[in-house]
Amino acid sequence: MMKAITIGLISDTHGLLRASAIEALRGSDFIIHAGDIGDPGILRRLAELAPLTAIRGNNDVGAEYANVPERAWLHASGVRIYVLHNLRELNPALDWNRSEHPVHVVVSGHSHKPGCERRAGVLYVNPGSSGPRRFRLPIALARLRINASGIEAQPIELSE
Repeated sequence: MMKAITIGLISDTHGLLRASAIEALRGSDFIIHAGDIGDPGILRRLAELAPLTAIRGNNDVGAEYANVPERAWLHASGVRIYVLHNLRELNPALDWNRSEHPVHVVVSGHSHKPGCERRAGVLYVNPGSSGPRRFRLPIALARLRINASGIEAQPIELSE
């Protein structure tokens, strides 16, 4: 039987971890940060809330990010989640073997635009940017809920 879990999804903090983001992520069973962290201290703060899977984004350069991978997997409650920063760099033929390791969810960031869509049985989720506001895009993150009914993504707009 699948255990119902909640995974907090955050991306593009660019050095700013808002109090509203911490509150929205509180109670998550796991947290995923999809890159452009901007301050390694953010990863420590998120890891205090729940087990953390984090990747680096194109702006996460320097020695402080040497141990943060470019891509990562999270296996939770029978669901396989693949994490990369820029969805345009995804190449399923190279990134995973679909027949041996089916992927249920792909989490990405980079565009700062929250979004969720299903393609070929895979749920693609971009939680948006929870860091400094960019253009007129919302400040957002997302929750991924996994239960016996399936996998569902819920976008969450944050207050400034």
